[in-house]
Amino acid sequence: MFAKRSSKFAVLATASVAVAALTLGALPAQAFNPRSEAGVTATTIKLGITTPLTGSAAPGYSKVPAAMQAYFNYVNDNGGVYGRKIQLTVKDDGYIPTTAVANAKSMSNGVLAYVANLGTANNNAIAKSPVVGLAANRIPSIFINTGYSGFADRTKFPTMYPIFPSYIMEAKIMGQYIKENFAGKKLGLIYQDDDFGSDALAGFKTAGVKFDVAIPYASGSQSAAAGAGWVGKLKAAGAEVVVMFGVTSATGAALGASAVLGYKAQWILGSVGGDATTLKALGVPAAVLTGSIGASFLPGTTDTKDEYIKQFQDVNAKYNAGASFDNNVLVAMNSAMLTVEALRAAGKNLTRDSLMAAIEKKGATFASAAFSPILYSPTSHVGYSGYWFGKYDPSGAMLPDGGTYSLYTTDSGAGAVVKATIKRPAMPAKGLPNNS
Repeated sequence: MFAKRSSKFAVLATASVAVAALTLGALPAQAFNPRSEAGVTATTIKLGITTPLTGSAAPGYSKVPAAMQAYFNYVNDNGGVYGRKIQLTVKDDGYIPTTAVANAKSMSNGVLAYVANLGTANNNAIAKSPVVGLAANRIPSIFINTGYSGFADRTKFPTMYPIFPSYIMEAKIMGQYIKENFAGKKLGLIYQDDDFGSDALAGFKTAGVKFDVAIPYASGSQSAAAGAGWVGKLKAAGAEVVVMFGVTSATGAALGASAVLGYKAQWILGSVGGDATTLKALGVPAAVLTGSIGASFLPGTTDTKDEYIKQFQDVNAKYNAGASFDNNVLVAMNSAMLTVEALRAAGKNLTRDSLMAAIEKKGATFASAAFSPILYSPTSHVGYSGYWFGKYDPSGAMLPDGGTYSLYTTDSGAGAVVKATIKRPAMPAKGLPNNS
């Protein structure tokens, strides 16, 4: 009896194997990939982003995912990346670190990499979260939307690739600009009281700039009432030149309060919170923004003589209908183009490890709209390193001092701030990367 049952089971098992073999044989060869990678199929590449679509930091930054997907759709319509189309999964974190961690965890097994995650605190929380396991699981987090200097530490953050100049660099460069143009003036500073602001303080200290009044604010506490309090302190201290080192909603609160209270000072706006389109949408009068000084590592958004600006404007008009072309859209499309170049450089057998290896080995050669070079290498995760300064005109356009871009570069340490020659690769034909 036992022998008969064994024989019957053997027949059934053999039949099952035969059916399975026939089934596999009927599948296209490319559909069966024993070395499949998270987020990669024969036809798609899935990426993920967690960013504030709602909450205190949403003004302006909520435009980033749509602008990135617009550029990806443009690439998809022109053959994709080696035939694969890019899909971007978007999660709203409200600028809240715990929500960002939950979002990252929910995407971790379904995407090849995170791209352009926004915020210093949020990226830090994701990187240190054991439930996400960014480093342990070798998940790339590329071209993150923050300039916190610590993320360039390859030992602590081996799978993170910041692209912005660090906030230390920005503050050092601002310090040099202040010494050149506003020596002897009483100085004020408003800054976000976290790692973002700490980098700024470190940079200004290295630059030898001392403020007559420095006002910290907690992330998320910015409001019209808070802005009025900040301006009251600035007026009391007699600040003539004020640096605003915060997110756009905080900049809006400060400038809005200065308009209401009739406070006149020379404002210098940090790159994070200086998007004119968003500031105007927040109700900041053009008369207050006009004449303010801003800093950027990318060309001015109205500079249609720049080949990158012209190309991104064309893509935005066709694939991101209804969205005004501003600095947030420019940053997003530039990051999306870098992402496509990184995916191409990683090769057709795309994996998380091949993506990171490509960024480290070839990232310094990627075409980019930024005026300073990318400093990626097998020993460096530092991205850009420079800024230029300009003034906002009545339309909100930021125009370079003297009509010409003048780039300042530095490092996140004790290195000097120097004026540099602008050198960058040409825009790929039709804005479609063809690197390998």
